[in-house]
Amino acid sequence: MGQSLLRLAGERPELTVVAAVSRRVESRAIDGIPQFAVTELGGLPPFDVAIDFSLPEGFDGILGACVERQAALVSGTTGLAPEQRQAIAVAATRIPVLWAANFSLGVAVLSDLVERAATALRGWDCDIVESHHVHKKDAPSGTALALGAAAERGGAQPRYASLRAGDIVGEHLVQFTTLGERIELVHRATNRDIFARGALHAASRLAGRAPGRYQLRDLLD
Repeated sequence: MGQSLLRLAGERPELTVVAAVSRRVESRAIDGIPQFAVTELGGLPPFDVAIDFSLPEGFDGILGACVERQAALVSGTTGLAPEQRQAIAVAATRIPVLWAANFSLGVAVLSDLVERAATALRGWDCDIVESHHVHKKDAPSGTALALGAAAERGGAQPRYASLRAGDIVGEHLVQFTTLGERIELVHRATNRDIFARGALHAASRLAGRAPGRYQLRDLLD
């Protein structure tokens, strides 16, 4: 994701990358962009928003740096401990924060549609089927669970099924069924760049906002 973010940031003239952070620093610059180790966050140049796709052990440092700098944070780091999720809530009283399991703009729209459908179709069965490549270990996927949470907000009780096959990037089907009819809402990802583009989109719109917790669908306009 880091390499994709650096490569695709050039598509957005409103964004300027001022630094890259990684666990190991093999060179002090990547294509002219200064590189820092996670232990060097105090030396980062001024920034308005940080995009974080790291590991749970690297999350606390960047969250703390954003709070200290009064900068926004966009994070897709998964596997956070309950204490780290609570830290997000605390930080959101001081800075704008967006954490999401999936940064596809299409999935953000799908989540909204699922909640609206569940609200309108009370009593219908709700099933979520997610398909991914054979190397994905968690099941159901984080995105499937997030879609299930959207369905629950609408009053549905979702059931889950997971498939692992080939090199599928990601496919999510949310199905509402009753006697004689069925509605299917589907999102298919065919390229992993969509997640980097979604994070860059979020970063460009989150910077400068009031403190609080945001969802990707809040920043679609």
